[in-house]
Amino acid sequence: MEFTLEQVDEVRERTGASYGEAKKALEETDGDVLEAIIYIESNQQKKIKNNIGDKGNEVIDKLKEIVKKGNVTKIYLRKNGETVMNIPVTAGAIGALVFPPAAIAGIVAALASGCRLEILKDDGEIIDINDITEDAIHSVKGKVGEARSKFSRKNRKEEVDEDEIE
Repeated sequence: MEFTLEQVDEVRERTGASYGEAKKALEETDGDVLEAIIYIESNQQKKIKNNIGDKGNEVIDKLKEIVKKGNVTKIYLRKNGETVMNIPVTAGAIGALVFPPAAIAGIVAALASGCRLEILKDDGEIIDINDITEDAIHSVKGKVGEARSKFSRKNRKEEVDEDEIE
């Protein structure tokens, strides 16, 4: 089928297509300009959907990779050398995000009951949370002791001052 350069130009102007795309569309639609425009628009929409689908798949693949890596990294709760609980880091993080007070209460209860909390990284390194928390607990206990002795000294001084007044 023959068509004119004006027809190609009109399809190009209305769709933003290249000369080759406009020519192909006119060939596919037997020179019908309106059908060629519709043909190009539908192909453009398919391309957009495919690009979005491809980007979506890339994002999903990255998320799967992150979750897989997170599932390799584990949180172990051990008592007397035995594993009481084994949680993938991903599940622990989701739980902590969904309900932080429960996560904090669970950690405190586990540590208070004499359990050891360890994180096993995918490279084999073990991070012992108890060691980290013990340092913090000793620091807090030291500060509480200091405050208690200051408070005691202040009370004793006030008692002495009251005795002098009487």
